[in-house]
Amino acid sequence: MLPDRPRDRRRDRGRTAPRLADGDGRAAPAAGRAGSGGRAGARCRRGAHRGHRSRDRRGRRAGVTEIGASLVKELRERTGAGMMDCKRALQETDGDIDAAVTILREKGMAAATKRAGRATSEGLVGVIVEEGVASIVGIGCETEPVSKNEAFRSFGERVLRAIHAEGGAAAEAFETERAELIASLGENIVILAPTRLEGGTLAAYVHPPAHKIGVLVQLEGGTPDLARQLAMHISFAAPEWATRDEVPGDVIAAEKQIYLNTDEVQSKPEQAREKIVEGMLGKRFYAAAPGGVLVDQAWIHDSGTTVGKALADVGASVRAFKRVSVAGS
Repeated sequence: MLPDRPRDRRRDRGRTAPRLADGDGRAAPAAGRAGSGGRAGARCRRGAHRGHRSRDRRGRRAGVTEIGASLVKELRERTGAGMMDCKRALQETDGDIDAAVTILREKGMAAATKRAGRATSEGLVGVIVEEGVASIVGIGCETEPVSKNEAFRSFGERVLRAIHAEGGAAAEAFETERAELIASLGENIVILAPTRLEGGTLAAYVHPPAHKIGVLVQLEGGTPDLARQLAMHISFAAPEWATRDEVPGDVIAAEKQIYLNTDEVQSKPEQAREKIVEGMLGKRFYAAAPGGVLVDQAWIHDSGTTVGKALADVGASVRAFKRVSVAGS
């Protein structure tokens, strides 16, 4: 809060009282210069004004229902909406709190639709690994301050717990609450990549300090420590697929065509071009980071080997992984 500005008494002395205009547009005499009739007229006008603003027996003022602070507070606690939004909703419903809740929810849905296209480059990723189950979800928002808001964090925790108990589809049950949070915080809020993995060797990693990137890993064989090391690798290298078999055929065909059309390949004998392109795919596409195939990438914990070889050396393989980034990278 800004401090009150000190009163300038010299400025006050130089001021005169506001003066109303007569019916003909001329300024009325200032107080103290008018006769007793003028003073009586002023008193009458003031009395009429007070009477116009007086409350009637039903607790209304000028046609608007008087709403107590305790009722506004109760509605705010139930919905999380702003103080003035709660007060207006209660006035619209003549103090009916249940009807006011309905109004605020309807407005929340409208706000969610309006903000749906806005970018969400901030937020948090949450993970849980316990009792043979691993879960992850991203909750995106527009600004960093909202990502630190208690209501935002509490919402994310509830979504994560529901996913961990019931699976990724459980996130759909939070659409109404998400819309209400959008109306309350004034930003687009999104639920990203709700995922639950069960069985195998599990690990999770969330990259500090921002917690905007998180990874789940599910291995066949290996140890939880190895799975965690792999999760750290994935957070950095951002692979798109676990093995070459997972890469769609049309994606490979398009990439091959790009390499075939390069001057580097076109300058070679035609019979050698196919082999050259296969080598380029292995080095530039499959092993790419970010992107590419996980097992072909250089292992960040030992650049002299690949992820696939590091896993094979201990008899492990990748069953699944999920990388979630609220920043979209």
